[in-house]
Amino acid sequence: MRLHRFLTAVAGLALAGATALAQSKPTVAVLYFNNGATGAANAELAPLSKGIADILIQEMSVNTGIRVVERDQLQKILEEQRLSQAGNIDPATVVRVGKLLGVHHMVTGGFITNRTNDMNLTVRCFNVETGEVEFATNGLNKIDNLFVLVNSVARKINTGLKLPEIPRQVGEAREKAAEKVPYQAVMLYSRALIAKDAGKKDEAVQLFKQTLAKFPEYEAAKKELAKLGA
Repeated sequence: MRLHRFLTAVAGLALAGATALAQSKPTVAVLYFNNGATGAANAELAPLSKGIADILIQEMSVNTGIRVVERDQLQKILEEQRLSQAGNIDPATVVRVGKLLGVHHMVTGGFITNRTNDMNLTVRCFNVETGEVEFATNGLNKIDNLFVLVNSVARKINTGLKLPEIPRQVGEAREKAAEKVPYQAVMLYSRALIAKDAGKKDEAVQLFKQTLAKFPEYEAAKKELAKLGA
């Protein structure tokens, strides 16, 4: 009788656990992007490896039906795994990082530019459980329209991964907001992230403030300043 009760209790806990897992939100993490620009542009655009990832996190986070890992949490894991340098990471490592973060989907990719200032942003999304690429896409736009480009790729990822739909009004509002963000502000913000991760607080604070001088509505920059106590 006791054994029967024990097995019944175990079965109940297993069912509850499975139900909770099924009801949990899909979770996504975004790795830093590989800088495929050549020549002088490679060094010039280097900060965008983190900047693009951060923007993508911002744009995907508007979907309240999913959970997106914050960049600070990702940075901590990458440093612990000695993977803090942006660049190509093999699929096995992508999946390993995904398991450490406890997510369902890992997003990674890269960008290249050409002489006419076009940027091609490519993305691959991995299923952490299977280790397989479950969706791949890309976007192309002028580098001056970088925020618009990342916003469009974020929407493609949301659809491609079959994530809960973003309310239409929210999606349209984000599209319009993306059109207002100047490239100079994005680059300053990206440089600020590099300084922050390097432990250069004063430099990061100044760069975040310069970001807001270029675009006072940059909410992410305001949040970063608050984190730094500035």
